[in-house]
Formats: sequence, structure tokens, C-alpha cells
Amino acid sequence: MLQKINGSPEASAHLNTAGAALKIKDAAYPAPFESGLEYSPPARGTWNIVHTTMLVPESHQVYICAAGCLRGVVLTAAEMGCLDRFSSILVEENNLMDGSMEALIEDGIDDILQRLPKKPRFMFIYPACIHRFMGTDLDAVLTEVRRRHPEIGFSLCCMDPIMRKSGLTAEARTRWQIYSFLKPVPHDPKAVNIIGNNLPTKEDSELVRLIKDNGFTLRDLTLCHTAEEYLEMSKSFLNVSYNPLVTYGAAQLEETLGQKNLYLPLSFDCLEIRAALYQLADALGVPRPDYTEAMLQLERSLFKARLVIGDTPVAIDYAATFRPFSLAKQLLYHEFNVTRIYTDLVAPEDKKDFEYLQEHYPDLEIYSTLHHKMRVLPRHEEQFLVIGQKAAYFTGTRHFVDIAECGGLYGFSGLSHLAQLMVEAYLTEKEAKEYIQTKGWGCNLCQ
Repeated sequence: MLQKINGSPEASAHLNTAGAALKIKDAAYPAPFESGLEYSPPARGTWNIVHTTMLVPESHQVYICAAGCLRGVVLTAAEMGCLDRFSSILVEENNLMDGSMEALIEDGIDDILQRLPKKPRFMFIYPACIHRFMGTDLDAVLTEVRRRHPEIGFSLCCMDPIMRKSGLTAEARTRWQIYSFLKPVPHDPKAVNIIGNNLPTKEDSELVRLIKDNGFTLRDLTLCHTAEEYLEMSKSFLNVSYNPLVTYGAAQLEETLGQKNLYLPLSFDCLEIRAALYQLADALGVPRPDYTEAMLQLERSLFKARLVIGDTPVAIDYAATFRPFSLAKQLLYHEFNVTRIYTDLVAPEDKKDFEYLQEHYPDLEIYSTLHHKMRVLPRHEEQFLVIGQKAAYFTGTRHFVDIAECGGLYGFSGLSHLAQLMVEAYLTEKEAKEYIQTKGWGCNLCQ
């Protein structure tokens, strides 16, 4: 069971947190912290572009960059046990001087395909920053490889750290590219896709039940095991999403495939959850369910969790949920002692909750996850119960809920499950290092 401990000598020194932490009353929307020198914490349970692209069955990834840049993506593929679905083309100095970059990529892909024991159905091509700097004609490259290998679908992706702060990020682009092989076909009015997630939505979620219990076929890339199952997603008439990273991709699917787009942002507010589910019911043309019992069950779950957890300080990080401020508001309303949120941005969906917390809980602290001071700030100031790996790392706690991107939790049942996970985390200890260093939790769904 979690016990209160005294701060370490380092903690008592009270390192200056200016620039890396502040009270929410002093925070500006949407960026509470100034951009500058950044620190990357070793919490690797979140997914990256390698993990996400591996979700497409019978696909192969090709990364084109210098040896140093390849290190991270190679290690990710190796840790997943997916090196057989991963290749690289090494950019060397002469390629920068002799104008051979396009040919290097085209011939490199030829060589890769000749060496593979079985040709993939789909291939993701990942250029890097150097190609943007050099003005490489990637559209011409894509046209040529498609001409040479018409039996394979090719998609031009993005591993481009220079675009992290502007334009379409690599993560958002990837969430679109994983659906780029879907082609326009007649739609089945009784089939629905959930798109944009790395993890399947829990089966008991009201979102899933509303679709399946009314006789609709539910398709989700995270549940596809063959290329044929994946391509069947083209037939669905409606795409439902709640991950903000896929809003661009969902709009593209609506334009290219004619599939209706319904974005239902994740929320922890009961009225918002119900309103989103009503939107889905209307889109499906089915009666709006009565969620009174589900809402009461959620209240019971939160009440029981609060009795166990008591006044233990709670911290939340953005990598665990798309809506940390919405979650904090709901937990504070139910008298949990939420004292910290770890995030560097406030999402548009979270703006109202952010402003509510500013007014009603002005001393709630926001900590950066990227500021360079986070490397040296004490990590054992106080024993926390935390939600998310980054918060677990920064607080040094042994009591944490190990989820990323909501962990497939959505709706009333999702928050009820989260309350149960908080109780389990409070009652049991685990060593954070053993969990947070595993990329994408090992990505068992991809193996």
C-alpha cells in the first residue's frame, strides 16, 4: 500500500523550478512553457511511427537516412520482433554531392524487394530531414517505384523532426498514411470503422456496444490480421474517431473515400460523454440509449476508489490521456487530491476544462515534460499515485497506472475501469524502470 514518505535531501534543497513548472493560474493557453532546449525522459511506453505503421498487416517499412538517425527506429523494430518487416537505405556523404539521392531510393527499394522472401502487399517509405534540405523530388521517386512495382502499394510517409513544431507532424501524417491504401468502393450502411488508435477500444465501452448491439459490423485497424481484413475498412460508411491525431486523416478519408466523418473527442465529463454517444446514435439512425445506469455505476466506481485512495497526491500526464485537464476536473470534482499535471500543451478540446481549473483550482501545478530542468529536478519529493509513465518517471513513484493514449478506455465504462486501475496502482508497487523503458509496451498487438 502506498505510504507517505519524507522528501529526500535533494528535495529539501528546493531546486528552482522556474520555467519548468508553474501554477495553473499563471499558465497561458495553449502553451504554458517557452520553447527552448528540451529533455526527453526515458519513458518509452508511448507508441512511435514505427509501432503505428506496423499495425497495417502484410506491410513493410523502409527508412532512408544516415546511420545515426536510423538507430532509434532500428531499435524499435528489433524490440518489437519485427525486423523482418523493416529495412533501411543508408544515406552517405557522396549522395549529398553527386545528385544520386532519387536513384539511391529507387534502386534501394528494388534491392530490398529482391532480397525479401515474400513481397509485401504495402510498403511505407520514410525519408528524413536531409531530403527536405536537399529538395529531393520525392513525388518523382514515388511515381517511379510504383511504375516498377505496380503490384505493391506504396505510401510516402514522414520521419521529419524539423517539422515537430509546425505544419503536419509526423505522428498526424502517419495516422493518415496507415489508411492511404484504402480505395473507393460502394459503402455498406451497416458497417462502421473506429480509426486513429494504436489500441482497440475496450469491448465493454458504450461506444463499441452502441455499434455492435444495433447490428452494425465494427472494423478497426488494431483488430485486422490480414490485408483483406484491412482493405474491408473501405466498405464502411462511417469513420468514428476520438484521437485528435487522426482529425486530418479522417478528413482525408471523407474526401477520398466518401466515408462520413464523426469525431467524438475523448472526455471524462458525464454530460459530454452522453452527448457524444447521442451523436453516434443519430449518425447510425438508432434510438438514443438511456445511460442513467451507466452514469450511476461510474459514480459508484469513483466513490469506492476515493474511499481507498483518500488524500494521496495524484499526478496525471498527457501521454496517458488526450484530455488530462478533463480528467483532472472530474477527479477533483470527486474529491481526489490531484496536485499536478505533466504536459507542455493544452489541446483545443481541453481549453474549457483548463479555464475551469484556472478559476476553481488555481494552485494546481503544471509541470513540463520537455524543459531541460526536468533532467535534474528531484524525483522523490513526495509519494504520488500517478496516471501515466512520464509522471511516474518524474515523481519517482512505485504506484502508477501504466496506460498510454487512454489505453482503449472510452465512455462511462472507460472511466470506471480507470478508477479500478487507480485503486490497483495504489495498493501495489511496481518498479517504474521495468515498465517505462519498453517501447510501446512491446507492442504485442503487432506480433
